[in-house]
Amino acid sequence: MIGGSLHRSWIAPALLGIASSPSLPPSSLAVRRGADWRVWWTARQAPARWQPSDTARLGRVEWRAGAPGVEWSELVLAGTGEAWRTRVIVARIDPTRVRLRLDTAYAEHSPAWTVERARPSAVFAVNAGQFLQSMPWGHVVLSGDEWLAPGHGPLSSTVAIDSTGTVRILHDDATATGAAWAFQSYPTLLRAGDVPAELQGARPGIDLEHRDARAAIGVTAAGRVVVAITRFDALGSTLGFVPFGLTSPEMVAVMGALGARDAVMLDGGISAQLLVRDTGGSTHAWRGVRPVPLALVAERR
Repeated sequence: MIGGSLHRSWIAPALLGIASSPSLPPSSLAVRRGADWRVWWTARQAPARWQPSDTARLGRVEWRAGAPGVEWSELVLAGTGEAWRTRVIVARIDPTRVRLRLDTAYAEHSPAWTVERARPSAVFAVNAGQFLQSMPWGHVVLSGDEWLAPGHGPLSSTVAIDSTGTVRILHDDATATGAAWAFQSYPTLLRAGDVPAELQGARPGIDLEHRDARAAIGVTAAGRVVVAITRFDALGSTLGFVPFGLTSPEMVAVMGALGARDAVMLDGGISAQLLVRDTGGSTHAWRGVRPVPLALVAERR
């Protein structure tokens, strides 16, 4: 079973003495379009399966050009409770046009990677996986060598990158055999478009009411990588690091509506951080407060 403090936000309610819910807690998400808000998801009508056509729920996403193979956008959502103003920063990466790899950083045996440490050659970077104290949780493969052995736990997934740059998300205890780079994370959000039963409220498994700043990674049917992080947006960047945000079912909706077929959460809260560089060399960075031990980075081919 997965342990550690990061797991507390989604660990089985029965283990915390909380009665499990047979359905999703009431909530909704609206997207801002100019001066208007349009509701595009509700807990009452949450899909059990997301189709590629469901990207229409969000309407037109205005993608901005980063370096070749990278584009990014920002969406402003109105949610329930603490999520009443949530900004979602999204990056979409074409692995055929960039070279994806993992990066690590430590200082005095403590995690030290932040977006500020990304090399000038990096055109995209995001914190990767979950971690326990100073080390990543679960399987980590660096340049073809196994650094950490696979972990085992409910709703775990492995992000694997092969020697050609193809990215796959493998679920449960599937191993990343032959991967050049790989890391594990949790909880799984989508499996080939299907929402795990635990995230539908059908069985115990995840605290469906917990809200936090979120980060997630997914892969589309076309093989593109989609990464999203959230920020509390009520007062702009002033309170951006406040750990208010979406529930796990709401993050499923975000990733499904962005076209992900497979997706898994990354470490969120004060760890979530993302960087995009455009062709002119300008850097767009959403910084975290807590350094992490592992990052996913894209560089020009």
